[in-house]
Amino acid sequence: MLSKKTKYGLQALTFLAREYGRGPLLISDLAEREGIPKKFLEAILLQLKNAGILQSRKGKGGGYSLGRRPEEITVGQAVRILEGPLAPVPCVSETAYQRCTECEDERSCGIRLVMKDVRDAIARILDNTSLQEMLNRSEEARREFGPLDYHI
Repeated sequence: MLSKKTKYGLQALTFLAREYGRGPLLISDLAEREGIPKKFLEAILLQLKNAGILQSRKGKGGGYSLGRRPEEITVGQAVRILEGPLAPVPCVSETAYQRCTECEDERSCGIRLVMKDVRDAIARILDNTSLQEMLNRSEEARREFGPLDYHI
């Protein structure tokens, strides 16, 4: 399950993808528009900046923007930066492998075999979906279903 941090990070990245090419956005504006706590968002954006996903500019006209085009940033990159490895168990992680102490034979462990398939499926989807594709899907669904109407 994705943490709140990762969900907020993806939400912010989607917004920045929508605004790509229009200049940097202030954290306070982004936090207000997306309903994300400002201090929490600051830490998330800094982590994404340090990993090269975002760039920032200080001073007047400053703020955060995508470091690359939305088509060049995958959801998988962002999730790994904010969440860590995609593997549901450490013995199938490609970046943070750890042998399970209770496992007698990794090669025939049913849990490991299934969880490797889970990791591979998640990675295949996230690594083949760009921020632009995620934004496009969201906008397409918005057009198809229209705005929510809570009128009774």
